[in-house]
Amino acid sequence: MFTGIVEELGEITAVETLDDACRFRLRGPLVTEGAQHGDSIAVNGVCLTVVDHEGDEFTADVMAETLDRSSLGVLTTGSRVNLERPTAVGARLGGHIVQGHVDGTGEILERKPSEHWEIVKISLPADLARYVVEKGSITVDGISLTVVDAGPDFFTVSLIPTTLALTTLGLKQPGDPVNLEVDVIAKYVERLLGARAAQRDTK
Repeated sequence: MFTGIVEELGEITAVETLDDACRFRLRGPLVTEGAQHGDSIAVNGVCLTVVDHEGDEFTADVMAETLDRSSLGVLTTGSRVNLERPTAVGARLGGHIVQGHVDGTGEILERKPSEHWEIVKISLPADLARYVVEKGSITVDGISLTVVDAGPDFFTVSLIPTTLALTTLGLKQPGDPVNLEVDVIAKYVERLLGARAAQRDTK
């Protein structure tokens, strides 16, 4: 489990394209400290498994399903990425519960800078809109953010200078894709209420 508090802005140092997958080599001095084969690291919000590591770099395999459902497929050598290690049991939950399982992708639609923060408008797939509410939580490229406005096909977030300086959202421009993970609690509630309604209908 992750919390959406990005630990490090890493970099793709190599991409190996395979028949139905690809292998990334990534640089991240902080997240590779003490890393071992089989550990999990979130890359732009996608939970990946460490295959190998050496020095301040690690490799991770990305299967076709992940490439199809996330924006990892557009990454190339030199791309910057958000990195986060799983949260430790008993640690403070600084963001919200993040699984590292991307629900879909959005697109940066608009950026409105102001003196102390920036409002970013992001497109929202229709099948995810029901999970996004004003003042609720959403994960964008692995970053835990609070929704400012929620529309039928978009939402906005307000970014503080720290987020702009230390994550990929300080670099993304209109037209760039981002990974989205909605609040898992909302999905569980929907499933449970749907099951209860189905039971009532069968009585």
